[in-house]
Amino acid sequence: MPKTTKSGKPKQSELPSTLQRSGKKAQETFAEAHDSAAETYGDEERAHRVAYSALKHSHEKVGDHWEPKEKYGPSDQQAKGGKNTSRQTKGGVDANASKEHLYDLAKKLDVPGRSKMDKSQLVEALRKANNRETRKSR
Repeated sequence: MPKTTKSGKPKQSELPSTLQRSGKKAQETFAEAHDSAAETYGDEERAHRVAYSALKHSHEKVGDHWEPKEKYGPSDQQAKGGKNTSRQTKGGVDANASKEHLYDLAKKLDVPGRSKMDKSQLVEALRKANNRETRKSR
């Protein structure tokens, strides 16, 4: 199912809920990548994965929505590896961001114990906090 209108604007009703709560650029990135991949591959599931991969290069998940990243690029090793990798994703958390940035996000999301966490623990705690916030928003 196309995620954009004939004029190229994202169809709000077709976007995942986290993107409906996100900015225009995140919505456009996801929708355009999805439609291009759906046309290319003819597979809805694959189009969805491609769209999230494209989104994760320019945006990161913060709570129940997506925000622009400070630096363009893959968000984790799975996104960096391409279609032939099978590592677990970090759920939209920019695992390549600095520890300081991750700590600031953890503070924003009120993650308990954040001051004693190393970088990988912060990434996992943020992934869980984002999932919690998304579930609460539904």
